[in-house]
Amino acid sequence: MKISGIGVFIAWLITMVLGYVGLGTYFYEMFEGMDPSMLSVGPVVVFAVFALASMVVTVIWARNLGSDRPAAEVPSGRRRFLVGGAALTGGVIGVGAATAGRMSGWFRTTLPMMGETSEADSTSDSPHPSWKGSRIVSRKPLGSTGFMVSDISIGTGRLMGHSDPEALFREALDRGVNYIDTSPDYAGAKSETAIGNVLKDRNREELFVVTKWCTSDGHVRHGSDPETYLAALDDSLSRLQTDYVDLIHVHACDSVERLLDPNMMKAFDMAKEQGKVRFLGVSTHTPNLEEVAGAAIDSGKFDVMMLAYHHGTWPKQQDIIDRAAENGMGIVAMKTLKGAKHRGMMEFQNEETSYTQAAFKWVNSNPAVSCLVISFFETAHLDEYLYASGKSLTEADVAVLDKYDELIAGTHCFASCGDCLGSCPESVPINDVLRHRMYFEGYGDEKEAMRLYARLDKQADRCVSCSAPCTGACPQDIDIKGRMLGAHERLTLVA
Repeated sequence: MKISGIGVFIAWLITMVLGYVGLGTYFYEMFEGMDPSMLSVGPVVVFAVFALASMVVTVIWARNLGSDRPAAEVPSGRRRFLVGGAALTGGVIGVGAATAGRMSGWFRTTLPMMGETSEADSTSDSPHPSWKGSRIVSRKPLGSTGFMVSDISIGTGRLMGHSDPEALFREALDRGVNYIDTSPDYAGAKSETAIGNVLKDRNREELFVVTKWCTSDGHVRHGSDPETYLAALDDSLSRLQTDYVDLIHVHACDSVERLLDPNMMKAFDMAKEQGKVRFLGVSTHTPNLEEVAGAAIDSGKFDVMMLAYHHGTWPKQQDIIDRAAENGMGIVAMKTLKGAKHRGMMEFQNEETSYTQAAFKWVNSNPAVSCLVISFFETAHLDEYLYASGKSLTEADVAVLDKYDELIAGTHCFASCGDCLGSCPESVPINDVLRHRMYFEGYGDEKEAMRLYARLDKQADRCVSCSAPCTGACPQDIDIKGRMLGAHERLTLVA
């Protein structure tokens, strides 16, 4: 069988394209949080077939290399082995790069951003006596929905971390929280179940309940038939023990295709007609946030948008928020604590205004923001978080926020920017390394930080002999090489 070098090149080129379109898209949707059972494996199978075929033709080509030449000019078996090995290695690297390229937005933007704004242990160690018994004292209109929502509202993604989640949720409602954000894939639907056990005894009309187009395993995939969407909603209603939800989100949406899926829209119209849902929303903190948010606004089909929003970052989001509000959309803020380093919070333990309260007041000072959603998973959160309800941003609050920014200046990596990555000749994931160091030093989560660091393909030990062309690449003026070497020292387990 005669195979030319050009034929081998074309085979690998096709495989790279399939790696990007097929395997890359499959992993991309996994990162986006799709229910795995709804993902199409067809493109992955096609990719696997072509990858195997490319390997076979490469081996055949290498074995027959020079067979059309005189015997004296035929390359040795060792040379053919090395050439074939190099071709295989190059092809595999190319395919890997193409696949990773499809997911680069998640690696560069969303995963670091989600780590940066993880709202890790952020409760004050020394609660001020004035916080005791805090309640919601302010409600704001949620866009054009006609509903007045508590300016500080409960997110239930971590509710099950409390020893008695139903009691915590019940007390939050007793203190005036009336906007409840949940999802079927929070704690494998346990969050919705706990909420339902409390909702059944409440005046439903006083509460605004929000869930997502999800199953307990992830998002309903775009293109699913309307019945699949409706079945997921019915499951939520059953767990929540209510006849309807007020709002359902297209959750963590990263594509206009999923945002405007005709089958989802049809399912929503059917559910609304049946009285099972009142409003449609979208949440997004993904690589294509601007495109998705713009499409949601332009479509005129969405009543609410939930965005990551906190002081000092995401400068382009203010334009998005203003435009959405002008079109009557309610804006719900999430990821409001900008990292909230636990040890950094120690600096505020003797102050009446905690960092969390200052951050909440900053968010709610924007008249275009209807409310913020924050995860409640400790009883102490009720006193500390709700104390900020209805309070105006003061000079003292701004001073606290400035103080926090000073604490993280030159050390805290805003990992979502990625400005430094192109300057590293070794392609070390600088943002990931510094994020893991933040977990180690800021959150006190040493074991998890070391575990995550150990999983990196390239670590900061490569910085030892590097001339540091990354110097000056950070807009936050971080000493990248110094921080990287310090990270390697802290995060490496020495036998």
